[in-house]
Parts: sequence; structure tokens; C-alpha cells
Amino acid sequence: MKTLTLKNKFQTNATLLPNDFIDNYMIDANGEFVKVYLFLLRHLDDPCSSLTISVIADCLNNTEADILRAFRYWEKAGLLHIEQDPEGKITGLELLKTTGAHRTSAAAHTVPSAEKGAPAAEEAEETEKILSAPSPKASPAKAVPIDEFRAQKEIRSLLFIAEQYLGKTLTHTEMETITYFYDTLHMSADLIEYLIESCVENGHKSMHYIRKVAFSWVEEGIQTVSQAKEQSSLYSRNCYTVLNAFGIKNRGPASSELVYIKKWAEEYGFSSDIIEEACRRTIAATHQPSFEYADSILTKWHGRNVRHLKDIIPLDEAYQKERSSGKVSAKPRTAPKNLNNFERRSYDMDSLEEQLLNSN
Repeated sequence: MKTLTLKNKFQTNATLLPNDFIDNYMIDANGEFVKVYLFLLRHLDDPCSSLTISVIADCLNNTEADILRAFRYWEKAGLLHIEQDPEGKITGLELLKTTGAHRTSAAAHTVPSAEKGAPAAEEAEETEKILSAPSPKASPAKAVPIDEFRAQKEIRSLLFIAEQYLGKTLTHTEMETITYFYDTLHMSADLIEYLIESCVENGHKSMHYIRKVAFSWVEEGIQTVSQAKEQSSLYSRNCYTVLNAFGIKNRGPASSELVYIKKWAEEYGFSSDIIEEACRRTIAATHQPSFEYADSILTKWHGRNVRHLKDIIPLDEAYQKERSSGKVSAKPRTAPKNLNNFERRSYDMDSLEEQLLNSN
């Protein structure tokens, strides 16, 4: 095989990227994180640069949370130092020299001690709630004592990040729960960070709730942030489909309604268009949203192995044939009580209607 000849025709206005970064850091990094690092490198020492996290997010077509996640990744790798004010807001970034080896441990953070003066009864109650929550399939071993984890920079960074999202100093119980995710459930630091972030964004700051979500992810085999995002997107899409088809606005699904939605999407494996069709037929038949009625339709389709919208067409046709042949009869009407002592005439309304049509 011939040797390739590389020619340099770069313009002088260029960004210098260390070979060590390509050799030792870029391979293991997420592509979005690499984009953020290159963007920072591009604007290094730029006198006209007035960067903010929101500007970087807009330029790279990412969310601000994605940018912050990239910052923390490069800080853990030892290529970035984040400067913060006393309130924890980022005020500056310092790019550090590569060291020739990828350092995976997180930069050390000083983790504030557990909240002083927190009522013992309140923390005991929260501990009981967390420890009494149902565990995943295999009951994990007891979490390793918190003191052993504080020596690990990655955990210290996680605890610091959790405090930023929750907006408070973590209690001892909350710190133990996060270390439990990391050590016993074997969730990665990035996944734990996204777990807390997504729960807080959905209005849930309770560690009891966060723990339940963590367990559900373990049950579903979610091990990466991308898998968690995909699952979250699917959940939102299914809920929106049902609520929109039923004309339900300005609220999310109730817990009982969510059971039905998860059943249709996860247990039955129906796509959103099939679920939407069942909801549409429910409204046409009952003139109001009814999860029970929609469930009866979807259960029947599931039993008849419906997988696509086109699979419903032959079922509809078969039903119409049965109905026209008389196999499917309408519910008999109860005749009113005969208040008069004479025999009422009986009419075959279908026959009369047919005669009327033929006479025309």
C-alpha cells in the first residue's frame, strides 16, 4: 500500500491542537465534549470574545446543561479548571496542559458538610422513606460508608453537582443515596448527574423520587446518558400523544392514567400512531376521554397481533361483514311496560327501512 503524502495548506489564522490531546484524550471523549473543547480552544486569548454558557450552547446547537456537562468532563480529565464565585456560578475557565495520560478522576471539590441543625426526626423520616423504597431485581448490598467515598474525587464532584441542582446542602442520608447509586447500582457519574438533572427539571427534588427513577433505569437496563435521553423522549412522546388525542390540556397524566400509557407502549409494544387511533375511536364512541375504553380497544388489538395501522383494516372489514350477516347483533331494547290492556303491534324496523329504500 502506498504511503500517503499530507500537504499543509492551512491559513495562518488557525487553532493549535496538541497532538497529545488527539492521542490520549479525544479517543475516549464523547463527540459533543470534543466540540466544546475545540470551541474553547478556538476562542482562547481572543480579545473580541465575550463568551457565555448560553452563547456557547447556541453556537454548538446544544443545551446549557450539555455545555456544563462537557466542562465537568474536561475538568475531570485534567484539561480544564473552572473558576467559580462564592455562590457557585462559573466566572472563568482555564485550559490546562495535557499530561500525556488521560486522567479520569474528577477535580477535587470541597463538599460542604451536612446541613447543620437539620432536625433529627426529619432526616430519620427521609432515611426511612429512601431505604423502604423497592429495590431492583437483585437486592444490592449495603452502600459503602460515606467516608470511604469522600476520598474519591469523582464522588466529591458528584455531591457538589447535586447540591447545585437541588439548591441546598445535602444531608448525610442524601449523600449516602448518591454514593449508593455510584457503588452499588454501578451507575456512571455522568448518568447520575443526568438523573438528578432530569428529575429536577421535571419538578422533583425529593431524593426518594430520584431513587425510584434510578431503580427504574436499572430495571430497564439503562446504562448511558443517551439511553436515558431516549427513554425520556419516548415517555414524553407517548404521554403527549394520548393527552392530545383526548383533548386534555395544561396537565400531565395522572398516576392511574400513566399506568395505562406504559402498558400500551411497553407491555403491548404499540407505536404512537396505533395508540392515537384507539384514543380517536374512544372519543368518537364515548364523546369523552376514557382510558378504560381505549384500553379495551388496545387489549383486543394486542390479542389479535396488531403491530401496524394497516393490521387494523382487515379487523374492521371482518367486523363489518359479521355485522351485515347478522352475526353481530345490536343490544336488544327492553320493551316498555304495557300500561294498556291491548296487544301492541310489532314492527321489523330493519325490514321497513329496506322497503322504504326500495320504494324510492
